[in-house]
Amino acid sequence: MKIGILILAAFALAVELSAQETNSPAPLKIGAANATNFYDKEMIVTGRVVQVTIRPSVTFLNLDKKYPASPFEVVIFHGKSSFYGDANALKGKSIEIRGKIKNYHEKPEMVLDSTNQLTVLGVTNLSLLLNPPAASTSGIQAVPPPTNAPPAAPATNSIPEIM
Repeated sequence: MKIGILILAAFALAVELSAQETNSPAPLKIGAANATNFYDKEMIVTGRVVQVTIRPSVTFLNLDKKYPASPFEVVIFHGKSSFYGDANALKGKSIEIRGKIKNYHEKPEMVLDSTNQLTVLGVTNLSLLLNPPAASTSGIQAVPPPTNAPPAAPATNSIPEIM
């Protein structure tokens, strides 16, 4: 009887420990201005990209204010990240970035290693935003009809019906 209770208690303890490992809390979501309070912590930082600086080996996204007053910077090392595309497309967009906040020269930053860390708020297809379809080589662009235009007549390839 005592052995059964011990086995049951050990089993309950094992289930509790495994639940703690898999149910770790999700990172907190904070604004860019609060990032200095969370160095070396896994967080989700939100802000608006106001400046994009592209250098030969690195790209910087400054949130909420331009450098040097920016409260938070996203760093993308070229060739060491799965981020590909035109970072300039992010300018003016509100983003969330997930990862560990680092202290670099007394300023908070996060290194973007994977595109999965980045969410552009209000955009459902990040790759389409970063890599828009190529422009037409003919130089002719389709112009949508004015919003007050009458509906277009349906196209037919048959003889009109006479009533």
